[in-house]
Amino acid sequence: MTPETLLQALADFGIEARTIHHPPVFTVAESQALRGELPGAHSKNLFLRAAKGEGFFLAVLEEHRQVSVNALARAAGWPKVRMGSAEELRATLGVEPGSVTPLALVNAAPGSLGVVLDAALAHAPGLAWFHPLVNTASTGLRPPDLLRFLAARGHVARVLDLDAMALA
Repeated sequence: MTPETLLQALADFGIEARTIHHPPVFTVAESQALRGELPGAHSKNLFLRAAKGEGFFLAVLEEHRQVSVNALARAAGWPKVRMGSAEELRATLGVEPGSVTPLALVNAAPGSLGVVLDAALAHAPGLAWFHPLVNTASTGLRPPDLLRFLAARGHVARVLDLDAMALA
């Protein structure tokens, strides 16, 4: 799916989304320069794979969250994990490194990844911002709309209250 067809799919699903185009950003630090244009909650996204065996996972976290990926995996009920490779990311979610986003689940088979969403994002007032498959734009949508859209595509995100867990 292209960014344009993704945005159209959101609109067709009845989701109001605001998209801002900007220079490429690869890190949370780089994206913070855009905050004046993007009021609301912001994420960082971790594409993970099982350390042994098979399985892919996506953790959608509030941008300042610092966690041990394996403590996060335990809290989510996942096996021990490691970061997925660029090749695995492309094959699984169809995006490039620096563009990881829960919206990329549109490119994955239903239920093929474990997905967790930080409760700080899930319950954020207003918009939460994610890349629309590329890191040259950011799309803001209401968190309940994101969860509804993903569920309709066969991806149920588990909301985790990471503030209640010691995951550092």
